[in-house]
Amino acid sequence: RPRGVGGHRPYARWHGKPCENTLKPLTLPYAWSLYLVSKQALPKGTTMKNMHWMMCRGNSNRLFGCLSLAFALLWVSVASAQQDRQSGKPKRAQQKKRVRSYPAVLPGADVKVYKKIGDVKLNMYIFSPDDHKASDKRPAIVFFFGGGWKSGSPIQFLEHCKYLASRGMVAMSADYRVLARHGTKAVSCVADAKSAVRWIRVHSAELGIDPQRVAAGGGSAGGHLAACTGVIDGFDESGEDAKISSRPNAMALFNPALVLASIDDRSPIDPKQAGNLRERMGVPAEKLSPYHNVAGGAPPTVIFHGRADTTVRFWSAEIFTTAMQKAGNRCELHGYEDQPHGFFNYGRGDNKAYRSTLRELDKFLVSLDYLEGQPSNER
Repeated sequence: RPRGVGGHRPYARWHGKPCENTLKPLTLPYAWSLYLVSKQALPKGTTMKNMHWMMCRGNSNRLFGCLSLAFALLWVSVASAQQDRQSGKPKRAQQKKRVRSYPAVLPGADVKVYKKIGDVKLNMYIFSPDDHKASDKRPAIVFFFGGGWKSGSPIQFLEHCKYLASRGMVAMSADYRVLARHGTKAVSCVADAKSAVRWIRVHSAELGIDPQRVAAGGGSAGGHLAACTGVIDGFDESGEDAKISSRPNAMALFNPALVLASIDDRSPIDPKQAGNLRERMGVPAEKLSPYHNVAGGAPPTVIFHGRADTTVRFWSAEIFTTAMQKAGNRCELHGYEDQPHGFFNYGRGDNKAYRSTLRELDKFLVSLDYLEGQPSNER
């Protein structure tokens, strides 16, 4: 029977031009795409010319088998890409772009090294008001990122800093040592947080900061660090000037880890993470548990916590608040219905929780005379 496609005998030899009734249904770009995808399944050295020759010599069965495989591969690739777009799953290239560099880069920040430990340098990312001068005595706040004392980035509080700077404060986000990057325990994280507060006071004149109006804030593990600077004595870095206090004048805590040991057989954090808590702390957990160290004279505090938080239980914030108030300290707790861990972060959902918690933080700072006027965040 006639060889070729469609019952027509094609040219038996290569004439340097397309073969009638053979590649005619395939446009050149389409054929080339199929060739690129299917060449792995064809004999080594196969070219577009070889493909044409195979069809002309009656080897179309093998060729079209390969092209069928190419069709299948292309279909799976397109279907997978479409599914990824619909599910919001980023492509690999996009995923790589989301890997955060270290040290962190916070656009608009003035970056200074506040601490050196060996060859490790820890940065302070500083955001100042537009009209700020070194001769000013502005209130200040320093934020510590979350990440279970294992990871995280100062960029978490970038938007908080920018907003508070626009309201007249000097707002900062501090780096600190974590397990993943530095192989450290939580006790070293606490030492770094205390160093950060002390550094701000030491350099208050050049930063244009009032050393008696320095607040500490943070989220999750970072909230734990901020709380430790306010209620736990000791754990300061050796060699620093202990005459300069590392205790802040106020605290702003976002779903913080405030209870690190079980209370009445209740675990304050996710039971899956509680087992190795002692190992992660580096010291007995009670020593770094803010709840277990509450006493009179603690800084005024505001706490924002989701009631549906399963990572750090809401009741842990409740008993800390009660302990603070019984000790004669000012402590406000804002609970948010149906909100999970990390609900306050910028970029979560429609930013409703971010704006809501930031408004309440603004009001709290106004009550301390750190800010004036009404909250202005509508972003």
